[in-house]
Amino acid sequence: MHGVARLFDRLERRPGAVFTAVGAVFIAAYLVALTAFPKVNGRVLDGDAIQYYAYLRSLVFDGDLDFRNEYAALYPEPAGAGHSTWLEKRTPTGRLPNMMSVGPALLWTPFYLVACLAVALANLAGANVPFDGLAAPFQLSVGVAGIVYATVGAYLAYRLAARLYPRVPAFWGALVAWLATSAIYYSLVSPAYSHAASMFTVALFTYVWFVTRGDDRLRRAALVGALGGLAMLVRWQDVVVLALPVLETIRRAMRGELARRPTGARTAVMATIAVLVMTPQMLAWQRIYGAPLVIPQGAEFMRWTEPALWQVLFSTRHGLFLWTPAALAAVAGLALVRRRDADLAWGAILVVLVSVYVNACVSDWWAGEAFGARRFVGDTVFFALGLAAVFAERPWASRPALVRAGALALVAYNLLFLLQYQLFMRGFHELAPYPTTVGQILVDRLAIPWRLIQAWLS
Repeated sequence: MHGVARLFDRLERRPGAVFTAVGAVFIAAYLVALTAFPKVNGRVLDGDAIQYYAYLRSLVFDGDLDFRNEYAALYPEPAGAGHSTWLEKRTPTGRLPNMMSVGPALLWTPFYLVACLAVALANLAGANVPFDGLAAPFQLSVGVAGIVYATVGAYLAYRLAARLYPRVPAFWGALVAWLATSAIYYSLVSPAYSHAASMFTVALFTYVWFVTRGDDRLRRAALVGALGGLAMLVRWQDVVVLALPVLETIRRAMRGELARRPTGARTAVMATIAVLVMTPQMLAWQRIYGAPLVIPQGAEFMRWTEPALWQVLFSTRHGLFLWTPAALAAVAGLALVRRRDADLAWGAILVVLVSVYVNACVSDWWAGEAFGARRFVGDTVFFALGLAAVFAERPWASRPALVRAGALALVAYNLLFLLQYQLFMRGFHELAPYPTTVGQILVDRLAIPWRLIQAWLS
């Protein structure tokens, strides 16, 4: 037992190495899975990832925003149809639509260009990989990018938690927020969706905003605005993170710490820079839809007066707290953060509450096919804070072994559910029925190992 305790102590003293190792394992697993078990026609990406990727490939290889060749290559052809229905739809400008954000493509670009260079060099050495931006190495590069960004986002969540709490609760709080929620799925199985990038940009914004508090210079306002704009560029709903500096300004003004005129200048600079960073998205929308501000999914996509609040949190249809119970402990723990930093606590609570409302107002509040409430993955940094606060309280605070056991139990519980979900998605329906009842969501995962053993023995 003492040897195990010493091992954990060494791991906790090297959080950067641990988070890097987890990310490296995820990258290896992702590459092995998608090369050993390729999809039809050599596709790597599917679902929403196709439209995120279409921006990148179209801009780099074609220099335009005409997605005809990307959609023709990446979307599967429905049975009995000659081509995907995405090739039939048209926007008011006569172009093919793209309902996703351009931000992930911009963040993926360095990784994509490395893949371009690698393929070019491999072909010079005698390989025969199509240099078309669509071959497997190109598609895999954006998944690797997503895993890297998710890993950095998780580490930034740890760094923020460590500003308030001791090493052990901060370390395990961040790991649980990453590995015991839906974030793990979008850091490993589907990292080419926008959620991994969102996890990074929101964590980066929150960390920089926190460590620069008290700096009233305009350059700080510009930096916060730029990072807020980047978060918005990746996922438009992440505009909610700007509630942090807004609430900071209000609370400081109420305490008489700010002069009215400089406050107005800082707010104007922050907002202006945020909008400027969003310019690539507005230019894309102008080109595709003929207007700089649109809701690509249509006006009915957001139902602001009909939020499905209970459902988005507790429904068997991907409810946040039902599918990932660790998130319930995390959100509850945000109330405890007030004891260490009231401004941060109220800001985090406000952002999470607004996120709940926004996600509840989406017409498909369950987010289509998903491993849990995927639209909350961007809130991972706040979940890490809440969990660190819980782990820093009695009886956890004075018992590192209890913290470790509790954290590992939550992670294992989520990994079993991930296995259950993946078994169903890969066609093993008898082993793992799709989780649609409370029992199938919360209990069935515990039986999955035994079912696998029985299937292997038989």
